[in-house]
Amino acid sequence: MPISGRETLLEVKSLSAGYGKIGVLNGIDLTVGAGEIVALLGPNGAGKSTLLKALSGLLPRTGKVTFAGRDMSTTGPREAVNAGLVHVVEGHRVFTQLSVHDNVMLAGYGMARRELEGRVEEALAFFPEIAEKRNDRAVTLSGGQQQMLAVAQGLVRHPKLLMLDEPSAGLSPVLVDRVLAAAARLRDAGTAVLLVEQLIEKALNLADRVYALARGSIVLEARTDEPDLPNRLEHAYFGQDVSAPLA
Repeated sequence: MPISGRETLLEVKSLSAGYGKIGVLNGIDLTVGAGEIVALLGPNGAGKSTLLKALSGLLPRTGKVTFAGRDMSTTGPREAVNAGLVHVVEGHRVFTQLSVHDNVMLAGYGMARRELEGRVEEALAFFPEIAEKRNDRAVTLSGGQQQMLAVAQGLVRHPKLLMLDEPSAGLSPVLVDRVLAAAARLRDAGTAVLLVEQLIEKALNLADRVYALARGSIVLEARTDEPDLPNRLEHAYFGQDVSAPLA
């Protein structure tokens, strides 16, 4: 459950999903509290990215998804974004031939122009390094800067929950720290974050709670301040006995 005192923002019960006839996720139960960072860890192929895609409506799923008090079990990506659930997919998915500014503007398609301009400036303010390049085409940005741009696109909608899929992939340690620091600032501003990350130590230092996913199922849930957590995670990945999830 979310940290005591935080209202539950996202509640997932018995969620299953996959690709066509290929099942990947089996009966996932998960919660994220308002203003909380939750890390989702696990080995390659565990189903982490599949879970984020299912939650954002990019994949069909079964089970129940409740977000901000609303049943979103059958909603698609547009409804999810409009409700404040925003998914930044893995791989720096930006429009390389558009400028930095236009990339962020495009993420707010359909919003009133005056409101959108203000939100673009707010989003870019999280990343001064790319704000300085607002008129440059995205293709000229480094991999780390493109990742910052992808996160800035997600911020335009003022999400209640931002889902980040491996934001550190392919980045230098310095750029990883900059991107993850933005997640910490979002939490301070009241935005919840569901973070898929391979850098376990950095994820645990940032997050309030952690879920471990292996073979399409949640195998561990814990607060990140619990003792011996890295060892418990390793055991969970390989199917050994671990302590029961928190009530």
